[in-house]
Amino acid sequence: MNIEEGVLLSRFTTVGIGGPARAFARLETIEDLEAALAWAAERGLPVATVGLGSNLLVADEGLEGLVLKLAGELAQAEVEGDLLVAGGGAANAVCLHRARAAGLGGFEFACAIPGTVGGGVWMNAGAYGSDWAAILQRALVVDGDGARWLDPPELGLTYRHSELRPGQVVAKAEFRLTPRPEDEIKTKVAELQALRKAAQPTNKRTFGSVFQNPQHELTAGRMLEACGLRGHRIGGAQISPRHANFIENADGAQADDAVALMIEARRRARERFGVELEHEVVFLGPLELPPLPAQ
Repeated sequence: MNIEEGVLLSRFTTVGIGGPARAFARLETIEDLEAALAWAAERGLPVATVGLGSNLLVADEGLEGLVLKLAGELAQAEVEGDLLVAGGGAANAVCLHRARAAGLGGFEFACAIPGTVGGGVWMNAGAYGSDWAAILQRALVVDGDGARWLDPPELGLTYRHSELRPGQVVAKAEFRLTPRPEDEIKTKVAELQALRKAAQPTNKRTFGSVFQNPQHELTAGRMLEACGLRGHRIGGAQISPRHANFIENADGAQADDAVALMIEARRRARERFGVELEHEVVFLGPLELPPLPAQ
């Protein structure tokens, strides 16, 4: 296990924002992962995992902790019967390729989620009417007490949420899929990718969806569009002119710029619709949204 110091986390996020990590490690085995968690515990350091960095906003000051990136066997995916077995660091695109080649359907929706298996479990990622909870059989979670398999109820999977906590790492997951002709899978994936490309700023640097969709007739994006926020800019960050639930790194954006946009978006949504939007993006480092003022 090799631990580096001062690695810039902006290199590992899709939005290209973030300061250095106190410590950084690439891990390829369960044993490496357990050793890294023990190393952090001995020093009293918090632990965070980065996958493809598509759902992360890292503080400009960085993170005073240990940041993990899963590689090697912890990022592989293979099919066993009707199970897709994947490491927590396996890219969703790789998993979809394995499933399609084996004639297994059910993972198509993940083509719209540019992340990893572990990140998907952590936030119960979903798109286009499905999510991890619908196909996940169990996940291997590692923390300071060792490794154990947890099923969806034990993980507490709900809309864009799990009961996993900092210091717990998803090392592996098993998905129960359904036989489906490869051509049907390809057609479905092409349809979903076309929908995503038409609606989202896929050619810009973003961290994905900013807010969870509220219990309201409007989605978060439609709500913020109605608030006149498309193209609204603070510093180097702007709310996407294409989809108001995305923040783009328009020109050297900092985390504080993105947070300022989120604060303004929440204020306007509450003022116009009476809804308190909850952020979907994960914060790393000293970042937070202040509570909205009492009405």
